[in-house]
Amino acid sequence: MVTKQLLTGLPEDADLRRADSLAREIFSDVANKWAFLIIEALGDRTLRFSELRNDVEGISHKMLTQNLRMLERNGLVERKVHPTVPPRVEYTLTEPGQALRATVDGMCGWTHQYLGRIEDARRRFGA
Repeated sequence: MVTKQLLTGLPEDADLRRADSLAREIFSDVANKWAFLIIEALGDRTLRFSELRNDVEGISHKMLTQNLRMLERNGLVERKVHPTVPPRVEYTLTEPGQALRATVDGMCGWTHQYLGRIEDARRRFGA
């Protein structure tokens, strides 16, 4: 019998098609609009929480906190706390976060390139 693992050549944890794989869990974490927008906002910069909240229009304090924790947990964002009163906390993309940023930039470029066609399709669909 041939298993999915043999077909893909991937270990079980790396197979996105497996419901219980680590890869799917990571994909689920980072493939959301807030994570993408946070990664795009950080870019090559280091930003404080309030700066990120201002850059990512519409995100609530709670959603920004949750997504930053998730990105930090997955090693995509580094959180640095400066020992000041009040504490100053800064966020920067790590090397894997920068690598993911290339994908996010590609998604942004795709959106800009096809925005007109998508708007046309939505109008036709709604008619």
